[in-house]
Amino acid sequence: MSWLSRLLILLLVIVIAGCARDPVVVVSPAPGELRLWQDGTIFEAVHSLLAGARRLVWVEMYEFDRPDLDAALVATRARGADVRLIVDPSVSVSVRTARRLAGAGLAVRYYPLDDRRHQIDHVKLLLTEAEALTGGMNWGRHSDLNHDYAIEIRPPPLLERLRAIFEQDWSLAGGAPARLPARQGAIVQTAPGDEIRRTLQRALGAARRVVLAEVFALTDPDVVAGLAAAARRGAAVRVLLDAGQDVNRPAYALLTAAGVAVRWYRAPPGSKLHAKAGLFDGRLVLGSANWTLSGLSVNHELDVVADDPALSAAFRGRFDADWERT
Repeated sequence: MSWLSRLLILLLVIVIAGCARDPVVVVSPAPGELRLWQDGTIFEAVHSLLAGARRLVWVEMYEFDRPDLDAALVATRARGADVRLIVDPSVSVSVRTARRLAGAGLAVRYYPLDDRRHQIDHVKLLLTEAEALTGGMNWGRHSDLNHDYAIEIRPPPLLERLRAIFEQDWSLAGGAPARLPARQGAIVQTAPGDEIRRTLQRALGAARRVVLAEVFALTDPDVVAGLAAAARRGAAVRVLLDAGQDVNRPAYALLTAAGVAVRWYRAPPGSKLHAKAGLFDGRLVLGSANWTLSGLSVNHELDVVADDPALSAAFRGRFDADWERT
């Protein structure tokens, strides 16, 4: 059965059951806390982390095509840091960047994709010895034009988990698979496992007051059903989708029919809504995974789960501003 057929069936079930840039919201972190970065300012955080690194810089990036960050990685290695890079071999600009950096002496590996499943390595991760940055933002030449989020991470337990995931991917890319066991927590991944899907399902099932979502691609029937169910329970559910993605149109129609408030994000020319983020009461789930079958079941993805009031307030402030502009 095709995904469109599944969505049409889901519509019937739902109907029967429920018949110019804007200012960035910035949270100033205390030591050990999380910080939400948005849009082009994410690259301020990237440069800051690279400039401060002395011992370790590990990068896993789906799209990498920024000469300024090439130079920053080379400079970091020249200071004596352990610099490693994992890229997706299906992205031509990332392969060209990887070859240049390998020629400059950096350690580079290519994530081994499962082509039978049309898999990609969609992770966007920067790790240093003291901090990390992960979210939805690629390192493309024009990525800074997009509306996106990333979380700066300092708590040692979260950094330990991120390092373990990178080492898992580094080993896999080196031909020695060492997959981590499934684990639910503040850092979740897809492929191996379905931690992100389970996280979204639990967050949707637990939400009673508010669900706010900004999503680049929304096609997964289970997530669509979960959003509709949250609205039927009385939660105030609002969803912003990227209008340039035709795959979003069935979900838009289904959610509207179910009484969910859905709007198209008004992206400035040359940009897009590239975020993959949701706020479920006080829980923020944000990262690289689109809310699609591929993002939740096939691709290698990385998300952060945060119950941080400051992060939630920052995201809600930006979401409300985006919603009012539509």
